[in-house]
Amino acid sequence: MSCTIEKALADAKALVERLRDHDDAAESLIEQTTALSKRVEAMKQYQEEIQELNEVARHRPRSTLVMGIQQENRQIRELQQENKELRTSLEEHQSALELIMSKYREQMFRLLMASKRDDPGIIMKLKEQHSKIEMVHRNSCEGFFLDASRHILEAPQHGLERRHLEANQNELQAHVDQITEMAAVMRKAIEIDEQQGCKEQERIFQLEYVQVHWQRDRTEECIISGCKLDCKI
Repeated sequence: MSCTIEKALADAKALVERLRDHDDAAESLIEQTTALSKRVEAMKQYQEEIQELNEVARHRPRSTLVMGIQQENRQIRELQQENKELRTSLEEHQSALELIMSKYREQMFRLLMASKRDDPGIIMKLKEQHSKIEMVHRNSCEGFFLDASRHILEAPQHGLERRHLEANQNELQAHVDQITEMAAVMRKAIEIDEQQGCKEQERIFQLEYVQVHWQRDRTEECIISGCKLDCKI
């Protein structure tokens, strides 16, 4: 009797597990059916939209289509020309930056040589030249950035060509940001060098001041010593 009850319980447990498996399979089938229904509905909607577009294109005159294509091609050529001009401007800007850096190195060498010769006039002149170079670089960098922004904002949308040109614009913008960052680093270096030059010049003036006072004190001591010797004689 006990074996029969245990067997019945085992069979009931197996049936429950099988029912759970069937429920899981049914839920999976329902989810797949729902996904397929949505996909079929989307395909039907896509097909209807394609048919509507074909109907519109069929009723439009061929001359209108040709004119639209020509206009888009002209706008794409204009975008390509603007992109080319931006690349040219970027190359010119990089060349100008290289020239500024070479001038900066040359001026810093002259500044160091002048500080060794203790010539404050040359130092002030070099500082003025550094300020002019920095202002020219800032103006050219801001002008190029505004020009690139204007071209990016005015460019119309043209599918893949538009995305390709936008990618090029983003690349150019990244180069502009790098150049701007380099300019900031250069300005910081100029400030540090100027501060160092001022400290060195101040140190030189202090040493000269101490030297002058020491010489004056020595001269006074010599004069006083000479007077004492004359009195003794």
